[in-house]
Amino acid sequence: MKPPIAKRIPHPHELHGDVREDDFYWLNDRNNPEVIKYIEDENRYYNEIMEPLKEQTEEIYQCMVDRVPESEIDVPVQHGPYFYYSRLDKTKQYPIYARKKATSRELLSKVHEEVILDLNELAKESDYLSVTALKWSNDHRLLAYLENRDGTDRYTIFVKDLATGELLPDRITDVFIYGSVEWSRCGEYIFYITVDENERPSRLMRHHLGSDANQDELLYEENDETFTLYMNKSQSGKYIVVHSDSKTTSEIRLIDADAPLSPLQLVDARRDGIEYDVEHWGEDLLILSNEGAQNFQLHRCPLNNLHTRDHVVDYNENRYLQALYPFQDKLLVAGRENGLTQIWELKNGQLEQIQWDEPLYSVSVKSNQSYCAPEVLLVFESMLTPETTYALDLLTGEKRCLQVAPVSGEYDPSNFRQKQLWATAEDGVKVPLNLVYKEGAFDNGPAPIILYAYGSYGSNSDPNFSPYRLPVLERGVVLVTAQVRGGSEMGKHWYEDGKMQNKRNTFTDFIAAAKYLIEEGYTTPDQLAARGGSAGGLLAGAVANMAGDLFKVIVPEVPFVDVVTTMLDTAIPLTTLEWDEWGDPRESEAYFYMKSYSPYDNVEAKEYPHLYVTTGLNDPRVGYWEPAKWVARLREMKTDDHIIVMKTNMGAGHFGESGRFNQLKEVAELYAFVLDKIGTGVKLNVQGVVK
Repeated sequence: MKPPIAKRIPHPHELHGDVREDDFYWLNDRNNPEVIKYIEDENRYYNEIMEPLKEQTEEIYQCMVDRVPESEIDVPVQHGPYFYYSRLDKTKQYPIYARKKATSRELLSKVHEEVILDLNELAKESDYLSVTALKWSNDHRLLAYLENRDGTDRYTIFVKDLATGELLPDRITDVFIYGSVEWSRCGEYIFYITVDENERPSRLMRHHLGSDANQDELLYEENDETFTLYMNKSQSGKYIVVHSDSKTTSEIRLIDADAPLSPLQLVDARRDGIEYDVEHWGEDLLILSNEGAQNFQLHRCPLNNLHTRDHVVDYNENRYLQALYPFQDKLLVAGRENGLTQIWELKNGQLEQIQWDEPLYSVSVKSNQSYCAPEVLLVFESMLTPETTYALDLLTGEKRCLQVAPVSGEYDPSNFRQKQLWATAEDGVKVPLNLVYKEGAFDNGPAPIILYAYGSYGSNSDPNFSPYRLPVLERGVVLVTAQVRGGSEMGKHWYEDGKMQNKRNTFTDFIAAAKYLIEEGYTTPDQLAARGGSAGGLLAGAVANMAGDLFKVIVPEVPFVDVVTTMLDTAIPLTTLEWDEWGDPRESEAYFYMKSYSPYDNVEAKEYPHLYVTTGLNDPRVGYWEPAKWVARLREMKTDDHIIVMKTNMGAGHFGESGRFNQLKEVAELYAFVLDKIGTGVKLNVQGVVK
């Protein structure tokens, strides 16, 4: 079967005295039967290309399934009389949420489990299911949760009576996927955030339980199209914190959870470039702010005078403070230092770092813990150590291990290695690379490597463990994560140096990482693959244009590749929110800078590596038409006989299939394609010798 060839219909874009030809613009109309036919033709071509790899795909998939534990149970978190947790059985696609009523953790094994929500039962009604934001009322009688069945960001609130198991008649639609549901403490009101026609979370609403949702009261509407709303409850439960944020500016209002009909209270009016966050602790508000402090400083102010600011600790430029966790007896602060996540305790006016044994790791405070807890749950992992939950005694500071996430099958961490390297970017900046591999992977010279990065929105790619990587590592493949600029791994400046007019640093950092791995003998261009998703898919697409000769295969997943066209189209969901990340192309300077790296606009008549592209027909974040147009142009212009496949998920969105076995199958297909191209597939024994 030959690859599909999309027809061309001239559609020039003219702006700033410049013309961009866009002959595949017609593909953005999903109501056009020809568009669906083209996408289905691409899927048929994908299936044909993958047919010879079916056996290898199945082998990788089965190896992943073999790594699924018989049961995975989160460490229960205590709230009032209950301990809440989720568990995932080996035969199930989705988790089960449950609780136990007990006075202490030690008694949990003797107490009957109460299932509060079984997603496997809900999933029987459709092929796709996403459930987020499980929120129980303060008296533990009711559960509110968000449900979606089409892969978009429009969710519906359901309320379940935990005593009877019945759903209440309350139904609220068009609610945003994240940070959008909270209870008043009396349990009579639900606060929620809905999306507008462009799927921007913009309206804060109040619902009186049992009333008609059409009569719900609008409390606040964010009219600036570059801002979004989200909310969270303070650690104490006293306040609902309503955030109105752009990529560069914050404004916060408080709802008194004990007085749900009271007006919102503004903390600080928005000022361009000033970001802040708040938490409640005793009689004070704690405030993290970047005002005069790029990596954020910590203040406090009394609740009865929000204009007062007192330093809690001295500002330290080397510490990037990111989150506050106030408990009744202790304040914990989460952030970054030395390129790693860190947690500090406030002691005698100083932040004292909690110490860990490994050189590369990630650590976090488990979310949604009780303000009155005598111990706090911390989660640690590395590329070698599975997720490990510790209980930190807030009085003594002692840590005790509660649980190490199970790894099914044989796994000995001493047979694997994690390592940090530093590549030099073209402007001299040192870029960290984190490697994980099986011992002996480099014994016979350069090894096959999959190089991954994200590098946008300040999001971090930190060391983490996944048992589902083991089947690939056991084949001698080395997995490398490049912490390129655009993330925040090295501090807030790392993000600022990889956005807007500095965006090309993200791509050149990645290219520098690839060149370093080749020049130092870790790999060769014939053994090197690149991978990135969403904004990381933009990175992968840009690198395919800028330095495709360094890679045998590139995997752009749900890639954002038509940057200029999308950023000019305010009818596309979330476009206006992105101007503070990429720039506003209605301005000439931003336009030409974006055009200089936009993958779709820079396809050339030259050789490209093999490409494995994914997308989702219902994706609200990166329209399916972006990768479809890009692939069509690549097919037309490239001069090589390398394979390009595009897999479109016809019933899901940005995050692919729902259900973990479906997701593992998708990953197995991806790995089978990549491993076939970089020439590996054999397994190593402990000494690195081919089995």
